[in-house]
Amino acid sequence: MDTSTRNMDTIRKERSEYEDATNKEIESTVQVLTAPKNTGIFLFVLNIRNVLRLDDLGTEILRIAVPAALALAADPLASIVDTAFIGRLGSAEIAGVGVSIAIFNQVSKVCIYPLVSVATSFVAEEDAIICNRIDEGNMKDLEKALPPIGAEESSPSESKSRKTSWYNFITFSNCTTRDVHKRKYIPSVSSALIVGAVLGLIQAISLAYSAKLVLNIMGVKPGSPMLPPAFRYLTLRSIGAPAVLLNLAMQGVFRGFKDTKTPLYATVIGDLTNIILDPIMMFVFHLGVGGAAIAHVVSQYLMTVILLYQLLQLVDIMPPSVKALSLSRFLRCGFLLLARVIAVTCCVTLAASLAAHHGPDVMAAFQICLQLWLATSLLADGLAVSGQAILAGAFSRKDHHKIIVVTARVLQLSIILGMALTIFLGVAMEFGSVLFTKDKNVLNVIHKGIPFVAGMQTMNSLAFVFDGINFGASDYRYCAYSMVFVAIASIPCLIFLSSYKGFIGIWIGLTIYMTLRTFASTWRMAAARGPWKFLRKH
Repeated sequence: MDTSTRNMDTIRKERSEYEDATNKEIESTVQVLTAPKNTGIFLFVLNIRNVLRLDDLGTEILRIAVPAALALAADPLASIVDTAFIGRLGSAEIAGVGVSIAIFNQVSKVCIYPLVSVATSFVAEEDAIICNRIDEGNMKDLEKALPPIGAEESSPSESKSRKTSWYNFITFSNCTTRDVHKRKYIPSVSSALIVGAVLGLIQAISLAYSAKLVLNIMGVKPGSPMLPPAFRYLTLRSIGAPAVLLNLAMQGVFRGFKDTKTPLYATVIGDLTNIILDPIMMFVFHLGVGGAAIAHVVSQYLMTVILLYQLLQLVDIMPPSVKALSLSRFLRCGFLLLARVIAVTCCVTLAASLAAHHGPDVMAAFQICLQLWLATSLLADGLAVSGQAILAGAFSRKDHHKIIVVTARVLQLSIILGMALTIFLGVAMEFGSVLFTKDKNVLNVIHKGIPFVAGMQTMNSLAFVFDGINFGASDYRYCAYSMVFVAIASIPCLIFLSSYKGFIGIWIGLTIYMTLRTFASTWRMAAARGPWKFLRKH
């Protein structure tokens, strides 16, 4: 049998196997789906007995989520290592670096979050559109493109050209292989890289020239012992801003391809480099907090080089023309998410600023608690990435059954993950805080925050996973507007509670913020509004 014919048979067989597996999943939900529904609340309990089952859906979710979660957690873990090393220098140093990290993360997230989320959804949608065309009957067109069996080509070069073209067509059509996008031009990839590079340069220049002003706004006044280490760390760390943005833009692209292993490998290599260089720069070369910043910058540029090399093996990043970039759509959705991420990060940055106003001990304790809070909570972002990548394709195909079963599964998994993190973090903070500081005053403050930091994990997990679900549904407008209202309500609470209850008040305010954020994210699906209107038909 001709090789091309065997390829066609393989595609048909794989598609048949996938449809059989999907039909089994759909049959298990049909009794629930056929009952009249006015809300999406039922998704929290749909097929809940299968939540930990490693079926085709469970395997697909974990295949994307686990590497994504490890990659997302790696950077905060590296920051925890930075914090542990810097904590040896003194409370003023760790407090100053804490403020600088909060500033850098705030500015970076304003750029990164829209960039990564939009790139992930757009690449996943483009991939799904190709698969959808095959599902709708274009297999006949593929068969027509197949060279007739036994047909002779006019020349060996023409024969090779046609076989190569057919091979690329077949692999591009097979959505389960990594070669799907080999050397193809995808507009969202080029757009993400261009926007990331430009924003990275702007961020680096802005932070370098306004470091003292921004630190002053954050509560680090002239004469404060926190100012010298904070200023030095922030200015040196800003050099790595272009690498950070390009790095995470490419991570968004790989996520859209449902490839989260490549970003994981690059992140692990980069963070290991950071961990190795930290003590060398800080204590061997006696560079102090500046050494920690330099180590982080080197690791970020190393990750960027690795990811760029791998990306060039998959796609052609050079656009055929300016119009082919589709920058208008990319930027339109990006600006909506920009409004959202500003609202989201303003609350956390405000909390850091309020902690700085209470002195070095409170700020040092808050920095340690915040790093642990983010490092563990970001594990839920792995599920969010998985949900976004799968749902973006399902929404573009209008595959309602797929949307329902995937949403139900990731929501249930997020709750289980959150409860597990609550137990783990409560025990870890009770006995492991001494790894970050020996200062008894700082330790006493940290222990006051354990009930909040650990207790909020389930709420955080749901909020992060709902972000991925709503982005997969391309519900950017609601995501932006709802989060702005959440921030408007949360900011006064933070300010009032901080002045009234100090460190505890800040964490009570953050608890209110996360509760409102989770409710706002849940309401859209629960009320079957916007992209979820189809739930009313089932």
